[in-house]
Amino acid sequence: MTIAPSPETRALLSFLHGQRRHVLGILDGLDPDALRRPVLPSGWNCLALVQHLTLDVERFWFRAVVVGEGEVIKSLGDDGDAWEVGPEVQAGEILDRYRAEAAHADTVIGTTAADAPLAWWPHHLFGEPHLHTLRDVVLHVITETACHAGHLDAARELLDGRRWMVLT
Repeated sequence: MTIAPSPETRALLSFLHGQRRHVLGILDGLDPDALRRPVLPSGWNCLALVQHLTLDVERFWFRAVVVGEGEVIKSLGDDGDAWEVGPEVQAGEILDRYRAEAAHADTVIGTTAADAPLAWWPHHLFGEPHLHTLRDVVLHVITETACHAGHLDAARELLDGRRWMVLT
């Protein structure tokens, strides 16, 4: 029997969905060369940022930390640096993988109580836990995704002048 997500969980998912839509929406219409062009001094590009969101955010926090998927935990780092996208990797692959990880995360969020404890914690990366429940992780991911959506806004404006939303 499947239990419907609580009003709190639905609200959290709504905010997370909004940030994910922003990430994908601000990139809409960029050609493959522009998606790979670094525009900030740090040198990252839009595809690399989406790959980071896929591997280091969606997959890491929901599949490894919340669920404790052994295969995912064991494979951490096997993909190399998430901020590096090889020239052989198609832009569509990166964007599709982000959508797939987000959908998987939605399933985890929708089937786990907001106050459920985390299955695994990466002590080697963060020391003692500073997040303790699914709710904490979702709020963290909303924040990180929103921050990176803002980075993509700046990159897009530098690439071709497009802005996501401007209130005047």
